[in-house]
Amino acid sequence: MKKIEAIIKPFKLDEVKDALHEIGLMGITVTEAKGFGRQKGHTELYRGAEYIVDFLPKVKLEIVCADNLVDRAVETIMAAARTGRIGDGKIFILPVEDVIRIRTGEHGEEAI
Repeated sequence: MKKIEAIIKPFKLDEVKDALHEIGLMGITVTEAKGFGRQKGHTELYRGAEYIVDFLPKVKLEIVCADNLVDRAVETIMAAARTGRIGDGKIFILPVEDVIRIRTGEHGEEAI
């Protein structure tokens, strides 16, 4: 099993969620996040004063899936989240040792 963490632009969330649902991935955790990469924030004017916005709003998606679904899930996220502009985000793939469903005590892929 693998955990996929994707950092995307907030306005792409619904599109990514719907695309993942279409390929059969139902479980997803979404966290509001702030950060920056190469885009390094931007400058804004507020009441005549300039200030730098270092951290831009992002959304972090977390998905745990079977190894055989990872490539399809990553391709789906990339296709749905891509705008072609800087700041589209990143995808991280991490190994998962075990998953346990608290309600039933199931382990492994049955618990996903």
